This record gives sequence, structure tokens and C-alpha cells, in this order.
Amino acid sequence: MAAYVNDLTMDAAITYVMLRGTRINICTTAPTTYAEATSTYMLAQSGTALTSTDFTLAPGAVDGRKCTIPATSALSVAVTGTSAFVAVTGSSGSTLLLYAPCTTQALVTGNTVSTTAFDWTIRDVTT
Repeated sequence: MAAYVNDLTMDAAITYVMLRGTRINICTTAPTTYAEATSTYMLAQSGTALTSTDFTLAPGAVDGRKCTIPATSALSVAVTGTSAFVAVTGSSGSTLLLYAPCTTQALVTGNTVSTTAFDWTIRDVTT
């Protein structure tokens, strides 16, 4: 039996993140809350707010839809530690929107760190 989800449904979820994602946070551990992403586990945070035009919505590499989260440069390291995750947070509503693992790297307070762009993909439904 076949299964189907319209791309507009997946786009709505991705657009939710695009419209609300305002910060990139580098974290030591996978955050489960906004407070963890922006304080408890945060090593660095983007100084310039992201806007919806910084994200890219496109077809997925295999199927479904994807959102490309932009690369960021020269994020000021606020806390010394080892990076393990990149999180996207929203300033309105204090929301943790998503996180993904990143290359581990020792970060030192006062230095800067950059991130590469990464994709978040919603795959087509299967049965």
C-alpha cells in the first residue's frame, strides 16, 4: 500500500523553523530546552540575528524536503569547552527549534568559532 504526504505539509514544518530561528548556538551536549541551548550547554552564540532569508528550502537529496541552516562565522566563544552540537533557537517564545551534531572542537573563551552550513531533511513517508 502506498503512502503520500504533500510537500506543502513538510514545507510548513520547515517554514516554522525558518520564520522563528534567530540564533545559532554551539553546545557541549545535546540541548533539550531553550535554556540548555542558550545557557547551560552553550559555548558560543551567533551575535547577528538570523532571518528567514538566511535559510534555504529545497527538495531533499533523496526525497522529501530540506532546510539548509546557514554557515556562521566568527561567533565569540563565551565559555571554554568542547563543541558537540549546533542548535537553532528562536528569540520570540524562547524556543529550541532543532539541534544537530557537529565536529567536536576544543573552544577557548575569547576566541571565535565558525560553523558550516548543514541540512535538516524531512523524508517522504514510507510504509
